[in-house]
Amino acid sequence: MNDLLHGQKTGSTGPVECLGKTFPSEHARREHFTKLLAEKLGDPAFRKIEGFPKGTDEAILAMSDPPYYTACPNPFLEDFVRHYGKPYDPSVKYSREPQTIDVSVGKTDLLYKAHSYHTKVPHLAIVPSILHYTEPGDIVLDGFGGSGMTGVASQWCGSAPSAYRHELESEWKKQGKAAPKWGARRVILNDLSPAATFIAANYNLPFDVETFAKEGKRLLNEVEQELGWMYETLHKDGKTKGRIEYTVWSQIYTCPDCAGEVNFVDEALDVESKRVKDSFPCPHCDAELTKQKMERLFITEVDRATGKTLQTPKRLPSLITYLVGKARYQKVPDEQDMKVLDQIERLGIPPGIPTIEIPPMHMTHERARMDYSGVTHIHHFFLPRAMHGMSALWEKAMAHTEPRTRGMLLYFVEQAIWGMSILARYAPTHFSQVNQYLNGVYYVGSQHAECSPWYILEGKLSRLTKAFGSYRTSPAMAGINTGTAAKVPLPDASIDYVFTDPPFGENIYYSDLNFLVESWHHVTTDSQPEAIVDRFKKKGLPEYQHLMQRCFSEYYRVLKPGRWMTVVFSNSKAAVWNAIQVALQQAGFVVAEVTALDKVQGSYRQVTSATAMKQDLVISAYKPNGGLEGRFTENGATSDSAWDFVQTHLKQLPVVKVTGGDFPELVFNIERDARRIKDRLDAWFIRHGAMVPFSSPDFIAELAIRFKVIDGMVFLSDQAVEYEKARSRIPQVKQVDLFVSDERSAIDWLTSLLLRRPSTRAEVAHEYIPQIGSAKKKGELIPELDELLDDNFLRYDGSGDVPSQIHSYLSTNHKDLRSLEKRNPALVAKAKDRWYVPDPNKAQDLEKKREKTLLKEFETYKAFTGRKIKESRLEVLRTGFRSAWATKDYGTIISVANKLPDETLQEDEKLLTLYDLALTRTEDGI
Repeated sequence: MNDLLHGQKTGSTGPVECLGKTFPSEHARREHFTKLLAEKLGDPAFRKIEGFPKGTDEAILAMSDPPYYTACPNPFLEDFVRHYGKPYDPSVKYSREPQTIDVSVGKTDLLYKAHSYHTKVPHLAIVPSILHYTEPGDIVLDGFGGSGMTGVASQWCGSAPSAYRHELESEWKKQGKAAPKWGARRVILNDLSPAATFIAANYNLPFDVETFAKEGKRLLNEVEQELGWMYETLHKDGKTKGRIEYTVWSQIYTCPDCAGEVNFVDEALDVESKRVKDSFPCPHCDAELTKQKMERLFITEVDRATGKTLQTPKRLPSLITYLVGKARYQKVPDEQDMKVLDQIERLGIPPGIPTIEIPPMHMTHERARMDYSGVTHIHHFFLPRAMHGMSALWEKAMAHTEPRTRGMLLYFVEQAIWGMSILARYAPTHFSQVNQYLNGVYYVGSQHAECSPWYILEGKLSRLTKAFGSYRTSPAMAGINTGTAAKVPLPDASIDYVFTDPPFGENIYYSDLNFLVESWHHVTTDSQPEAIVDRFKKKGLPEYQHLMQRCFSEYYRVLKPGRWMTVVFSNSKAAVWNAIQVALQQAGFVVAEVTALDKVQGSYRQVTSATAMKQDLVISAYKPNGGLEGRFTENGATSDSAWDFVQTHLKQLPVVKVTGGDFPELVFNIERDARRIKDRLDAWFIRHGAMVPFSSPDFIAELAIRFKVIDGMVFLSDQAVEYEKARSRIPQVKQVDLFVSDERSAIDWLTSLLLRRPSTRAEVAHEYIPQIGSAKKKGELIPELDELLDDNFLRYDGSGDVPSQIHSYLSTNHKDLRSLEKRNPALVAKAKDRWYVPDPNKAQDLEKKREKTLLKEFETYKAFTGRKIKESRLEVLRTGFRSAWATKDYGTIISVANKLPDETLQEDEKLLTLYDLALTRTEDGI
């Protein structure tokens, strides 16, 4: 096994090596770096670092295990990378093609499920990418590390079981790939949330599993000895004591007719079906009731923690599920049960529970008004018994003296926080009531399942022991940082590969949702630099894009030239997708492939239109090597620089892509399409403050001279040989589906059709018209078919020779027209009125004519004086913006952009890029 996996166990008493220093023991190592971190925390400048979490020195130190993990910006991270990493060496050859991943693989794995988090990519989905892009000992970075799955994957590369290795190697062999180099990789994990980095640390730092299992059992036993009486109930025989698994509490409502109290569970829950009835009679007046007709009943009481008066919904226990031996029973709470609950309430608030006020947040003050449920402070999330149970669990875990075991005990018990709170709904149709809260939202239901600590955690302890028993982490393999991804304390060009699953728009409000758990740690997220669309914090899509651009720029800074980044995108909104693409490209990355997992077919599809994709997307992007950047700096925005970029970019693209299954097909690689290459070239030049020095027709014409074009794809000479070999074995080429969503995609669709089959206007209309509508962008004006044909294509009018494109199509598909001269009357008659794609020379003339027409129409947008231009032609806007950019007329770009609806600008990558850069240039006074 790789020598990186061999190292001391946590708590070892022998010598320990760390960052080039040798310590007599792990305890000495930890004591040394904890003292250094404590000194650092005393520096006011250190605490002013962007993204620094909110918490006392003591609370931050309690969470941390320096130098590997700090619950704040990690001052040892740069030393970690310099000591264990390999400096960038441009003489070392490195070449990889994009690697596609299946983000759904491994979601049932025990290790993946060891700790829940709002969203995460399974480690088994990440492993193939790490193996593909890196070698043992390389350093992987995930700046939005969440629960640390990228770290688990990095270390798993060295401990994967033989069955997994054999399966992966067999699959790669089928694809013609060499076997991977097995061995652990080091990892840098960063997240803004202390809750996230704490989970990541416990996933990725070594601990003694046997000790954890033993101490976990002891903790649960001690809590039961101390609080077991709170969870006892008399069996139906009136003698035997049962152990409560959960108690169902019901909100109390009032009848609108008689004002009588209505217990929702007792009256609305159907005992047989276990479902809530649509309507039910009032138990007092028989009036027909629904939940919507009734009003919740509130009680007024004094909060013992704050001394303030509080209104909370009235709740009563309706049902108890308990065990006698191994048999499970249900009962209605009796008088003794009510006495126990009263006794618990009189105990007051236990000292260990956090009582801090919930700050204004979208998820607690806007999306769901927690104060309507009587929740304004953290302790309000818990009923009295759950409050004591959760407090006892936390205090006993915190009291453990061995730091790594203590960390794992907290990792274990914190998973009961949501499940023991009033957020846990009663779900009678489910087998288990463990953690029946709604994901991604604070929601208090009418029925609450108050679960005992053992009901939630006993099974969890055995699952954790099993999961970690077969997974071994090693010392000094992970460095974990708590802070913003826009400012990671790492040296330039020090990272070998980036895998990241960043927040997308307003999908998940991480800092809001993590606040409940973080309150128990007494260290909470600084949400100011959080990359999110959160209108409550006055963060819209532009703010989100700029935050993401800063994060991607940091990735670009620390990644070695020529190396790769994989971005998993999980948002179906085109505006968010374009914000990500613009942020990526402005940071300096070049996108080489965008794929989506087709979960129905279990295959990958390339992305041609953001509006067409609803699945998780995987973006493969690379940082251009230093040679390309250096040559551009030296030569400027010349045609040579443009072709230098194309040459370099083509080297990064996969040569052969094949579908799976018994009948494989070659896949048309959209990234090798001439127009897509021009898009990537445009973006790269614009990022450098320049325009490509030739038009699209000129570029496409020259492209065909400089490179090999096969099946509509552009190749380098050696790549063309490789592709031709594959095509000789697999002759069928699967074309990419095109979607008509705007004028440009309409032209592309027509080009694709007419290249395959030059057609008359009627024939074109028959296939084109059904394409319009379903994917059309809101507010987008697409010219009529006749205008599109006139502006972009040529029609053979019957005079002169039949054009070669039409002649080739007719002679191939009509036997009677084969071997005829191009002026043969029969051929001319069949060819007349067919539209075809012009050759490059004539295409240049058409393009110039079209551009002149588009710029003339753009003048009407410039002169528009109303509030918003409701409908517009995207090609007019693109052409106008490009023209203004070329002349450094940034004011025109900004002025017209301000007249457009937000979605018009935000849903088009090209407009958004030029607008954003125009703003930057204006602000900088360029």
